[in-house]
Amino acid sequence: MFIPEPEIENKEIIRRYRRLLKVWNARKTEADKEIVRNAFNLAVEAHKGMRRKSGEPYVYHPLDVARIVAEDMGLGTTSIVCALLHDVVEDTDYSLKDIETQFGEKIARIIDGLTKIEEIFDHTTTSIQAENFKKILLTLSDDVRVILIKLADRLHNMRTLDAMPQEKQLKIASETIYLYAPLALRLGLFKIKSELEDLALKYTEPDIYNTISRKLSNTRKQREKFVKVFSAPVMQDLKKKDIDCTVQIEEKSIFSIWEKMKKHEIPFEEVMDIFAVRYVISCKPEDEKVECWKVYAVVTDHYKPNIETLKDWISIPKINGYEALHVTVMSSRGRWVDVQIRSVRMHEIAEKGYVALWQHKKSPYSESGLDEWLNKIRDVLKSDDSNALDFLSDFKMNLFSDEIFLFTPKGDMKTMPQDSTALDFAYNIHTQVGNESIGAKVNHKLVPLKHKLSSGDQVEIITSKKQIPREEWLDFVMTARAKSRIKDAIKEFRKKFKEEGKSVLEKFFNQLNVEFSGGNVQKLQQKVNIPSQIDLYYQASQGNIGLRDVKGAFPEGERGWFKYLRRPFSKSSKNLSETIQEKVREKPESLIIGGDLTKINYEIAACCNPIPGDDVVGFIDKNGNINVHRTNCPEAIKLMSRFGNRIIKSKWRKDETISFLAGLRIHGIDNIGFINELSKIISLDFKLNIRSFHLESSEGILNAIVLIYLPDTGILNKLIERLKKVKEIKKVTRIKRPSDSSL
Repeated sequence: MFIPEPEIENKEIIRRYRRLLKVWNARKTEADKEIVRNAFNLAVEAHKGMRRKSGEPYVYHPLDVARIVAEDMGLGTTSIVCALLHDVVEDTDYSLKDIETQFGEKIARIIDGLTKIEEIFDHTTTSIQAENFKKILLTLSDDVRVILIKLADRLHNMRTLDAMPQEKQLKIASETIYLYAPLALRLGLFKIKSELEDLALKYTEPDIYNTISRKLSNTRKQREKFVKVFSAPVMQDLKKKDIDCTVQIEEKSIFSIWEKMKKHEIPFEEVMDIFAVRYVISCKPEDEKVECWKVYAVVTDHYKPNIETLKDWISIPKINGYEALHVTVMSSRGRWVDVQIRSVRMHEIAEKGYVALWQHKKSPYSESGLDEWLNKIRDVLKSDDSNALDFLSDFKMNLFSDEIFLFTPKGDMKTMPQDSTALDFAYNIHTQVGNESIGAKVNHKLVPLKHKLSSGDQVEIITSKKQIPREEWLDFVMTARAKSRIKDAIKEFRKKFKEEGKSVLEKFFNQLNVEFSGGNVQKLQQKVNIPSQIDLYYQASQGNIGLRDVKGAFPEGERGWFKYLRRPFSKSSKNLSETIQEKVREKPESLIIGGDLTKINYEIAACCNPIPGDDVVGFIDKNGNINVHRTNCPEAIKLMSRFGNRIIKSKWRKDETISFLAGLRIHGIDNIGFINELSKIISLDFKLNIRSFHLESSEGILNAIVLIYLPDTGILNKLIERLKKVKEIKKVTRIKRPSDSSL
């Protein structure tokens, strides 16, 4: 049990505050010191008596967030103040007006962007997370510091997630991997992005995280020794050429190593690029490019490069501002080694992202597509689309996509997401160009608007004043900007038919003796599945909604004036979460899978096919049914990040005797009697039923898929270990989805 010790805690608060001041690198005026001190005092006072789940004083959190903002991001006074106060309005009696009075309108606006939506989940809000994230992003049009502080807040929450219950850990970790880590990468915060991914993996795949972490630690000295030998001749030559350079080891993140292990189906020991050797050069900005290529020449004098891996992000920086030369070379020990070459300025941008990039903007040699990306995001955010999930989906398209480089007829280069179409390119040029597009010429050849572009294409858009945007365009554009502009144009066009459609519907309502009110129009919208009132009136004006549709929305018994009297709100109304909690009131913290809970429908998700022993989570769908996923299932991570309020903790019933289907993929060397040996182990030694067996052999190499019924992961893991001992079998892996059982 946690026992507070006020004297020790007060000393710790002061210690953390002093640490914050120590890492605050900005030039501090007396005014700066005073405003930060005032923010600190207010945070301590506002959070007095409040504690985190761990039992620690709550004020530790804003202090540590402020330190991340100052130390890891290099932000200044305003951001530090906002970080210290970011939870004051949400969690205490202080209002935004109080903040504005004491600290000014700018700080109040940033804190407002960081304040979560207060309303609890109800039937009109499909996803609290999506609404919160949309609100945060909307402030991007005013101040990007909102996003940066939010990332610092999320990083500290992930660092202190141990005290939270498991379902909260899964929800927060899923949000992090789905949204916040990619956003950190897009803003150039690679270090923070990697830590967010690793911490998310710690809670979604704890065994894997701990295993890789332990193996990294055990092999660290071996890597350091290898790099010392590898770099010795290179550094010697660089010194002779008077190139001021230091060498570093960049250890790849646990998450990225796990991704490689999954992609190539290999163990940790077979992952080749666990680390990279980085050369950081001190030189004048105007000499950076030449000096980097000099270091490249020295490295490749000693070690042969794989030219296909050469990436020149100095000539064309990444959209987040990242600049460097990357190449893979063959070491004298017969091992491929990743090499990174960058200047001190480039290294600072790689570490601190957007902030360092902005600080270097005064240099004429520093250019980046990040400002262009931020401007595009601001354009997207101007859309008044009220559907948070659509908004989030469109935003993520730009967030995750790799970039391609395209050229206008005049030779100007444009950066766009991979898989962009000619129409996406048109809207990237200008909204009016997109709205009037009828075709395009790609590399001087005529193509349709849905033609997908490739890096290096030269694109010319053909327009016509008679063209208007069409709804089917939304089916093939992929950028958020294009989707937003098309929706806006269609909405503007359909607004012209509002009065005509309204008149048509009013006549239908009058014929049926139904009041033409806002509530009844909404009821019709739900019946015909048209969420927008503008679209409803447009469809009515075009004859696509008739008297029969209105009749279907209002059966005989619901017509007449007395049906429209306002009914008192029922206090017994329950949202979905409350309903489910009531159903599992005997064990409100968990769903016992395989147990005898009446009135609860649950299904084992086919996308990941969990079996007893797997860590699982229940997700409540819109019909109230519960789908049970493995916690590391990509679909589950996506659902938890968007609908975290529909998660229900789940566990397996220990005495369950049902058999579950699992699949194994086996690679090995073909030999006489192999099938007999395999079936003997499964059927006789483990007494398991085989559902199907598919084997292909070519030139002495075999691949097999076996689908088996078994009770839990314990038996499955023992079976895998037993099969690995068979001389002819070289690899055994579990199939994530038994339905995907093709060789």
